Amino acid sequence: MDSNQQQYGIIGNSLEIKEILNVIRQVAPTDLTVLITGESGTGKEVIAKTIHQLSRRAHKPMISVNAGAIPEGIIESELFGHEKGAFTGAGETRKGYFELADGGTIFLDEIGELPIGTQVKFLRVLESGEYMRVGSAVPRKVDVRIIAATNKDLETEVRHGKFRADLFFRLRSINIQIPPLRERKDDIPLFIEEFSKQVCEKNNISYEGFTEDAKELLKSYHWPGNIRELKNIIESMLIIERGKRIDAEDVRKYLKLNQEYNRNLPVYTHKSLEEAERELILRALLDVKNDIMEIKNYLKYHNGSKIDSHYVEASYDTSNIDDGPPVEPVNEIERRAIINALEKFKGNRRLASRALNISERTLYRKIKEYKLDK
Repeated sequence: MDSNQQQYGIIGNSLEIKEILNVIRQVAPTDLTVLITGESGTGKEVIAKTIHQLSRRAHKPMISVNAGAIPEGIIESELFGHEKGAFTGAGETRKGYFELADGGTIFLDEIGELPIGTQVKFLRVLESGEYMRVGSAVPRKVDVRIIAATNKDLETEVRHGKFRADLFFRLRSINIQIPPLRERKDDIPLFIEEFSKQVCEKNNISYEGFTEDAKELLKSYHWPGNIRELKNIIESMLIIERGKRIDAEDVRKYLKLNQEYNRNLPVYTHKSLEEAERELILRALLDVKNDIMEIKNYLKYHNGSKIDSHYVEASYDTSNIDDGPPVEPVNEIERRAIINALEKFKGNRRLASRALNISERTLYRKIKEYKLDK
């Protein structure tokens, strides 16, 4: 990691993180609105803070607002302020978050939760820098840089009428998409090291490190809560197991508290051995079925060509398949499709990912997997 990453708390050496850092360096000195997307717990606020700290507004405040945590009835008052007597309980004039962030940056998290009526007023701020306090007819001007974030698919929200199309198009000009932790597992040892250091310094404790088996288990876990979940798990282990070396058994013990199934991690239950074995078999069969369906769908629709389903669902009897054309491995088909898409769109990964009908972060991972970034 470079010094800027360490200074601003962005951890990772993966291709995806390097791409994100490159975008940050380009947009931070400007006043462009930025939309940060990604699952909950991926570190969207860390990215927002880095953009602010590298901007010309760094000497001014950055106000963070979680739109999903503010009741709909008072959200406009919170964002834009209100005049005395504007509504019951408004005993005095109050500044809103936009006014408090004047000259600096406002980070509006969970923007997908913003009520439709409030979206209109938010769009006005975006386009003209104007807003009105609740209970006032006098427009006010504000000079603020806006960074928004969401874990929702706003394009889908637009189609369902839950998000304004004009606001969506205004926001998406600069979109930083953060991949989930399960798609950047090589960065997990870096997180383990950094979070362990933070926990020990904050709580004045020491420990003897993690065994290699423990690290591998942490890497193999699917992390539904992403970076936030990993940080909480490490903090719990180091504080409760104070001073000891963390091994694989410790990791298993703490990961089971998440009540999330992971076939790589045995989870203790109070069920009988027969019940537990039956449940594990059923889960394994479901996983196999899902994998087969994913491969089947890929082959069926790849490059628009249809493949009869019986090719995928055929039995393993190979006595009657000596003739016919050779079968090309799926990974080679996928690799060639990615190369063709990148060549067609002259290296534009966003357009290539859309043409391939996969997410941009999945394309980044596949590029790294097939060593196409060299």
